[in-house]
Order: sequence, then C-alpha cells, then structure tokens
Amino acid sequence: MAVLPAWLRMLRRIWESRNLLIIFFTPLFLLPLVFSTPAAACAFVIILMAVYWCTEVLPLAVTALLPTILFPLLGIMESKDVCMQYLKDTNMLFVGGLMVAIAVEHWNLHKRIALRVLLLVGVRPALLMLGFMSVTAFLSMWISNTATTAMMVPIVQAVLDQLHGNVELNPRKDESHQGPGSQLQNTAKMDPVEADDKTSPDDLSEDQKPVAKNSVATKPTPQDKSPSHQTEVCCPLEVEELGNNQEDEENMGKGLLLSVCYAASIGGTATLTGTGPNLILVGQMTQLFPHSNSVINFASWFAFAFPTMILMLTLTWFWLQFLFVGCNLRRAWGCGADLPQRERAAYELIKQEHGRLGRMTYAEANVLALFVLMVALWFTRDPKFMEGWATRLFNSKSEFVTDATVSLFISVLLFVLPSEPPRFLCRRTDSDSNVSPGPAPSLLTWPVTQKKLAWNIMLLLGGGFALAKGSEVSGLSRWLGAQMISLHSVPSPAIAVIICLLTATFTEFASNVATATLFLPILASLSQSIQLNPLYVMIPCTLSASFAFMLPVATPPNAMAFSYGYLKVSDMARTGVMVNIIGIGCISLAINSWGYVLFSLDTFPTWANVTTHL
Repeated sequence: MAVLPAWLRMLRRIWESRNLLIIFFTPLFLLPLVFSTPAAACAFVIILMAVYWCTEVLPLAVTALLPTILFPLLGIMESKDVCMQYLKDTNMLFVGGLMVAIAVEHWNLHKRIALRVLLLVGVRPALLMLGFMSVTAFLSMWISNTATTAMMVPIVQAVLDQLHGNVELNPRKDESHQGPGSQLQNTAKMDPVEADDKTSPDDLSEDQKPVAKNSVATKPTPQDKSPSHQTEVCCPLEVEELGNNQEDEENMGKGLLLSVCYAASIGGTATLTGTGPNLILVGQMTQLFPHSNSVINFASWFAFAFPTMILMLTLTWFWLQFLFVGCNLRRAWGCGADLPQRERAAYELIKQEHGRLGRMTYAEANVLALFVLMVALWFTRDPKFMEGWATRLFNSKSEFVTDATVSLFISVLLFVLPSEPPRFLCRRTDSDSNVSPGPAPSLLTWPVTQKKLAWNIMLLLGGGFALAKGSEVSGLSRWLGAQMISLHSVPSPAIAVIICLLTATFTEFASNVATATLFLPILASLSQSIQLNPLYVMIPCTLSASFAFMLPVATPPNAMAFSYGYLKVSDMARTGVMVNIIGIGCISLAINSWGYVLFSLDTFPTWANVTTHL
C-alpha cells in the first residue's frame, strides 16, 4: 500500500480538524470589530453566527445561544433582556401547532388522509404524481416536512414496486396478524428531525433512512416463487404498458420521489406554522415593528401564501410531468386505454393499506375535530376584512388573544380528552378486552410530546429574535439602512426578484431558518432606508428561504428521496433549478398582484417608521 506524501497527510489532518479551526480562528479574525462601536460589536456576533450556521461546526441550536453569552459580554444588551427573546409569542405558536401535529402523527391520521386521497385520484402516472404532490403539500402545511416525507416516500416505493412488478400483491398468511399498515410500518419510526435543518443521507440513522427494506419494497426471494405463491405475483405486461423498459421505470421513480420531496417544501409555505421561516417573519415583524398590529396573522398569511403555493405546485407538477413522464397522453393519462394490470395491482395495494387502517377510531376522530377547530379559530380570530371573535370578546383589542393562544388552547385539550370512548368518569372496566382497567389515556401524553417536540427550532427562533433586538439596540440596523439608501433608484419589482435569487441560492447551503434569521433584519433596514413597505421585501425572502430544491443535502426531504438510489445529484440539480425559477416567478407575481392589495404594499406604513414611535 502506497504511503501518502507528508504534505498530503498534513492537509488531511487539517481537513479532519476543520471544525475546530473554524470555531477558533473565525472570532480571532473578526476580533477588531469588538473594539469599535456597539454596532460593530453586534456585527461581530452576527457574522460569527452566520459562519457557524453555514459551516455547521456547532449544532444550529447551540449557535443560536451565542447572543445570551456575547451580547452581555460586549455591552450590547443586558442578560435578562437577551434571554427574554427566547420565549416569545411566536415560540408558543410553534409549540402549540407542533403539539397538534404530533397528535396527528401519533394516531396515524395523516396516513389515513394520504391513502384516501391516493384512492380518489387513481394510479395513472399523471394523476398518481398529482395525488402524491397534493397530499404531501397538504400534510406539510400542518406537520413537519420531514415527518410528511418520511411517511410518503415508503408509500411511493411500494407503489413503484407494484408498477414494476417487483413485489407480491397480497400479504403473506404469516403476516396477516400484523396491525394496520404493517407493509409500510417504518413510516412511524422516524424521529421528528425538523425539515429546517440541513441533513445529508449519511447523517440519518438506520431507522431514519427510508431505504427500501419494507415487506413491499423488496423483490421476491427465490422461495417466494414457489407454486404456492405464483398466483400472488404480478403477471407479465404487454409491450405498451407503463414500466415495460428500464428507462421508463427509472424516470417514473425519479419523478415520483422528487414530487414528494418538492411538494413537502412547497406545501409548508402556505401556513404560518408550516415551516420555520414563516414563524421567523412573524417574530421579526413584532420585534422590529412593534406597532404593526399583527398585520400578518394566520388568516392574512394564508390568504396570500396559499394561492401562491397552489400555483407553484401546479407548475412544478407540469414540469415534472414534462421531464420524467413526457407528453404521451395515452401513457401519462391513460386516454383511450384500460387500466393496465400493474396499475390495477398498485391501486389494490393502496386499497389494502387503507383497509388495514380499519374504521376511524375514537381517538382519530377527536384529533381531527380538534384540528379543524384550531384552524377555524385561527381563521376567524382576526380576519381583517371583518370583525373577528377576538375583537368582539375583548372590545376591539384583538391582540389580547393571538394565534398562539388558540394553538395552546387546543394543545391543552389534547392532554385532557380521553383516547377511548368515555364510560363512567372516563374509566375503563375490567370487562374490557385488550385494555387494562383504569383511566383512559389522553389523546396526547407528555412522554410522546417530549420525544417528538423540535426543541432546537425554539432555540433557533429565539436566537433570531435576539439578533434582531441586538441590531436595533446597538444601532446596526440604522447603519445598514444608511448604507443601502442608494438602492432607492432601483425599481421595487427588481429588488424583490434579486432578493428571491439571493435567498434561494443561500438556502441551498444553509438552514432555511438561519437564512431567514440573517436576511430579514437587513431587509427591514433596507425597506426603511428607501421608504418601501417592509413586507414587500421580507415576504419574498421568507418564501424563498424554503426553496432548497437543487441538492440532496439541502433538506431532509431531499436527502430521503435521494437515498432510494433512483436519483443522481445531476437529476436533482437540473430539476431543482427550474423549480427555483418557477418559485421566484410565482412569488413575483403574487407580491405584485394580490399581495399588493392584501397588505397595501403601495404605501409606506406609519408602523414601519419606527423613529416616529420613539
């Protein structure tokens, strides 16, 4: 075995120690900023955190804690003022919404919804992709992008194996005793790693990797081909049927996997709780513009972002169809053709999985009812175009109750309501079979919540709010605004497009929460310096922070899709760059049309002129 040259061994040792070198030398390089003005000292903290966030030399949540140490040491803010930024109203909104999402996952309600939608749309290639994208986008509006993808990708693999004739249609007799969804059981095993963190396929644990090791995701073994099992294996197809050649199979697999991971990222943009950058925007608006009077709440954001999401999802669907399925109407839509045998087998698989879930349980019905109630209360709290229930309840002071109040109220009910039909004082009797006597467990328990709650995102949110407050107190925001006043001559639509391009590029390599945290305060200063409505630049930045479509390591959904082996990096890059362009176009259209009217973007609001309120 050849010995490496000394200089090459040294380079390898340096590379292996790169994290320690970045941690140590970055603050030394930036040290002159500390001995300048308070604004420069605040810039030192922001730049240091930006480097640590982008290189991930420390966990993202740990980096978010640096303001609690550095701001007091550098004389920027008192410790008590810094720590107060880590548990604001926006954090509570995130906690409440996530608890409801955990309950939905815990009782498998999301899988029931997914399978039901797939049964409705059918298994024609075009409709199948549309079904996967629509149900993934809908679920990611309410639960973690990672959890949604972790559930949907094994279903995609199972359907692909049926279309390609690789698996048995019927379950084996020795598996008939297993519970609902046994064929796709590993969807519930994944820890709720938040989709806002950058994760490579190698970083996922064996339980987290959605590799094709389910009972429906493996090819039949030689013993499965015995005469007793031959009737269960899909029959050969005619030449014109889908998946007859390897290229069609690979393209179909690539298209479906990309449709799921892209739809998870796109769908999360439609609601405030769908993804981290949306919550960052709400928190930064409250922090930087305290007199904005909740101009962005759940209802107003949904009115703007949901049509944008639908438009982008539709155009992405057309792009994936063109790239991986083609324009063959007979093959993609089944025009003038009967349903091929393998597609019938795939439909039967979905039907079987849905049947195994059985009838909706009492717990599922309760969770669904609470979820619907939460969304209804969010929409009607302060819908802007009419008087909401919060305004009536508190005499025109709707800020007494926020969206966080609603989500926490529903979350508390999850710990109160029983998961079994109530009997005498909600207690079960000794005569009940399959259950132990005693009080019925609640819909959600604290051990389940503690395990699945994404505490790291709470710290990331708090770190962003601390940076925004430090920038304001130190004067850094005013300095940045003064430097960017020359942009007044640039047309507003051009500024929005440039912001989208920069943010979408940056978020491919950094966490979307970190991206929004770093960019939004700067853009707020920009808008004040050129007398532009802050929402005109902050909303495009927020949406673009979720547009990480080009690299497998950009988000966990991308990593999961990539780990199945259908995709190459080049496939994701060439597909994702067009999806980014589609997203930027949709945002530009939205912010200059219905967004212009919804948020009154043609005027510089009084709440944005912070100096008038000092």
